[in-house]
Parts: sequence; C-alpha cells; structure tokens
Amino acid sequence: MKAKAFDTKIFKRILEYTKPYQRRFNGVVFFAIALSVFAALRPYLLKHTVDGYIQHHDAKGLLSYIVLMFVVLLAEVFSQFYFVYWANWLGQDIVKDIRNKLFRHMLSFRMKYYDNAPVGQLVTRSVSDIESIARIFSQGLFMIISDLLKMVIVLIFMFCMNWKLSWIVILAMPVLVIITRVFQKKMQLAFEEVRTQVANMNTFVQERVTGMKIVQLFNREDIEADKFSVINQKHNHAWIKTILYNSIFFPIADIISSLTLGFVVWYGGARILGGDATTTFGDLFTYTMFIGMLFNPLRQIADKFNEMQLGMISANRVFEILDTKDQIQDTGTHEAPVFKGDISFKDVHFGYIEGEEVIKGISLNVKAGETIAIVGATGAGKSTIINLLNRFYEINAGEICIDGKNIDDYTLASIRKQIAVVLQDVFLFADTILNNITLNNPEITMEDVVTSAKRIGVHEFIMSLPNGYNYNVKERGVMLSSGQRQLIAFLRAYVSNPSILILDEATSSIDTYSEELIQRATETITKGRTSIVIAHRLATIVNADKIVVMDKGHIVEQGSHAELLNRETGFYKNLYYSQFLVEAREEE
Repeated sequence: MKAKAFDTKIFKRILEYTKPYQRRFNGVVFFAIALSVFAALRPYLLKHTVDGYIQHHDAKGLLSYIVLMFVVLLAEVFSQFYFVYWANWLGQDIVKDIRNKLFRHMLSFRMKYYDNAPVGQLVTRSVSDIESIARIFSQGLFMIISDLLKMVIVLIFMFCMNWKLSWIVILAMPVLVIITRVFQKKMQLAFEEVRTQVANMNTFVQERVTGMKIVQLFNREDIEADKFSVINQKHNHAWIKTILYNSIFFPIADIISSLTLGFVVWYGGARILGGDATTTFGDLFTYTMFIGMLFNPLRQIADKFNEMQLGMISANRVFEILDTKDQIQDTGTHEAPVFKGDISFKDVHFGYIEGEEVIKGISLNVKAGETIAIVGATGAGKSTIINLLNRFYEINAGEICIDGKNIDDYTLASIRKQIAVVLQDVFLFADTILNNITLNNPEITMEDVVTSAKRIGVHEFIMSLPNGYNYNVKERGVMLSSGQRQLIAFLRAYVSNPSILILDEATSSIDTYSEELIQRATETITKGRTSIVIAHRLATIVNADKIVVMDKGHIVEQGSHAELLNRETGFYKNLYYSQFLVEAREEE
C-alpha cells in the first residue's frame, strides 16, 4: 500500500503508542507552547527597549529591560531543553515498544512467511524503518507544532504592534506556503523511492554476504558487483532527487524572505521619515527579527514535514508486517504432558504452494520408543513430515496425533518443548558454545550440559577449544567445522531431554570421527524415546525398528531392513543396492 503525503489513519495509529506516556506527551506540548511564547516575547521587549529607553536615553529603565530580556531568554532556554529532551525521549520509548511488538509478532509467523519474505527487507523494517518513526516525534510532529505556535504568536504580536507593516508580511506568506506545499508533495514521492531502494539494497547485500562462499566458488564476484552497482545507482538517483528539490526550494524561500524584509524596511522607513508616529524605529528592529521567526519556521516546517513523511512511510511499512496474519493457529488448550511418543499420521495432505501437494495422503504409525528411518529421493517429502510434526506449517487435510490426541489440541509451546530436532544445516548464533547449547534456558544448568557432553563423548572436544564452553563460535558458527557444529547441535537436542527426537540427515556432512560420536550419542538418547531419522547413512538405516520409504509424496514401503531387502523388487532394495551398499563398501 502506498503511503499518502499525510495519512491520518496511520498517524492516529502511531499516536496510540503515546498513551502509556501521556504525561510526558502533555509535558512536551506544554514546553512547545512556552518555547513559542518566550521566543516571540524577546523581540517585543526589544521594541520597548528601543522606543521607550534608548531613544529617551533612560539608562536605568534600559538596564531593567535588559535584565527582563535575560530572564525571558533563560526561560526560553529552559523550555527548549525540556522540549527537545522529552520529545526525543518519548520518540525512543515509542520506538522501543513498536520494535518489541514487531519482533514478537515476527517470532509467531509460520515458516511459510519466511520462505517468501526477503531477510534484508525484514531487517530494514525492524531497524532503520522503526528508527525513522522516532523522528516523527523528535524531528517532526512536535517541531511542527512548536513552529506553528511560534508563527501564530508572532503574527499576534505583529498585528498588535503595527498592522500596516504586518500586511506586507501576510501578503508574502501565501506565495511561500504554495511553494512549500509543492515541495512537500515532491519530497514525499522522493522519500518513498528512497525507502524502496534502501530495502532493495539491504536485501541484496544480506543475501550476498550470507552466500559469499557460493559467490566466490562460482567466480561470480564481477557479476554480483555489477548487479550491486545497478542497485546502488538507483539508490543514488533516489537521493539525488531529494537533493535537487532541496536545492530549488530553500534558495527560493530565502529570496522571498529577503524581499519581504526589504519591503518592510523600505515602507516602514518611509513612514518614519514622513513623520508617521504609528511606526517607530523599535518596530523596524523588531520586524527584522519577527520576519525571520515567521519565515524560517515556515521553511523548516517543510524540513520537518519531510521527517514526518519519512516516518509515516516507514510506519506504513512496519504496520504492514504487524497487520500480517500469518501465524500458526495456536488454539490448543491442552498443555502436553510428557509424551509417551505414539505418533500417527492419518491421510495427511500438504503443499507449500496452493495446488501443488508435497505430501499426498500419507498414513503412518510410530509406536512409543520406536526408532524409524525415513528414506527416499530428494523431494520425496521426508523433511516435510518433520516440519508438519513440529507444526511449522498447517496441513491441508488429514490429522496428526501424538499419544492419541490431535496436535492442534495441544498448545504450540508445549509440543515443541518435547520435540528436539537436529538438522543437517546447523545454525549457531554468534555466542558462546554454552549459550548455543542451552539457548539461554535457565532450567538447563552448566552441570547438566557438562554431564550430557561427557555422556555422549563431546566434552573433550569442547574443552580443547579456547575458553571451553565459553568459546565464542562467531556468526553462524564459522569458527567450527561442520562436524563440530553438528555435535553442538546434537548436544543442544540432548540436554533438552526430549520425548521425541528427530534427526534430519544429521550425519550427512560430517567426518567419520564425528559420526562415531553421533552414533554413540544416538544410541544413548534414543533409548526409551521415539526417534525419527531422515536417513542418509547406512548405520542409521540398519539399526532402525522400521524403515519408511517415500517417493513423490507417498509412502511406498514400510518394514525392517531385513524385511524390505527380502522383497524381490522394491524401492528400498533398489535404493540400498544403488546407494547405501556402495557407501558401505567405501567405509569398509
């Protein structure tokens, strides 16, 4: 949705976030009014100083007015301090609240949302776009209120002093207002284009930095640099538009302000020289200040309105995400007890894309404590079964049950708490090994981690690293080998003490030594637990209680290793002799 120059609906929604800070909001408004009054009062006092004391050579009265002007100046400085400080403080607290709400909202999205949403765009929304919303309060809304109040009060003082000189100023203002309005419309379009290009650039850079290994492996440095150059050029052009409009507007505004001042001085001077007692030297002194105080805020309102527009556009983008209803429906009312581990799929249908089914009516029963292996060609639907069991996606039809109860009836958190998954592609945070294992769960102690690590044989490996469990693995665990990352992921699953364990090709990309540790851990952790293994290596196949063979979204065979091999023809037998047997010979 395209943001308007000033979208009242979005603005009202932003103001909703000020409610917890109503006293501070009112305080900012109060000091905005005080600042405007004190700012306009100083030139008015100057008029009386010139006309009442300087022209009459009254030194004593002059001193008292100088003191009074100094007091007014202090009051103005005091008001400006609290106005600026509280306005920025309010903006940052609002941003904090919106950012927390946005991040919590994003945490609840289904995996399908992240399948389609560019990571760089989400980062832009969560960081720079939200920061722009803060500027609505710190540089936009309250500054505009303050400037408008200042202009109104200045006009009141001007008409009270000399209405004839004031009309010269009034006649010049519509010209500047029209120019300002045209400028605002142009800048709104320019800023919207800037935000679009920033999001595109963030998305591009995020993906290329994440996939830098692929870029370099396939010698695509020059190609990606050229692509980035095109995106960067569009970003550059978008900003140049804003520079162009600023370069045109502000000189024109200065010319109008200077010409108005010139006309006032000429007309006022002529009336003084002509003997008009209603126009004084104090008026001319004061009007030179008043015109600046009247026209400069009008100029600056255009700047502040730019900030408002930028913030409104950013708010519109953020609210689009907040309004996205793409969560897993966590309507279950039952807190899952400690699962026995009976799992059943009953005629389950599912597709990532509407009309394209990946799982085509499968039925599968897994008994408590049983270890099953799922095999099949790439794209057969093996990993999808795991995604559905964890409720990362909603099934299109059928039913999935654990311990005889539909998983939709359980609360989402209680299900996932009892299912541990070890993926082939391990993700580690830029944090210590300990925090990557516990994921900052206060229920898992250091003693639990060390005991578990010793039990599965990875304690020595961890202690061999600098700082042991406090070793920082950096972003995505780049300081560890793929096998080491896999061991950390396995220990992470183990210490959570799951009722159901899932290994999604967890040993497909590790060395023999690491695999031996994984096999030792598997034997330990699977005892008394239901385990589902997306099989890749032979050792995980032959030891399974049951092997499930999938092909093109269907379960085509089930049985033990021996039972499936005894069939004269079959998917598993062909797969075994074409892939697993070759692997077994290589390992001998």
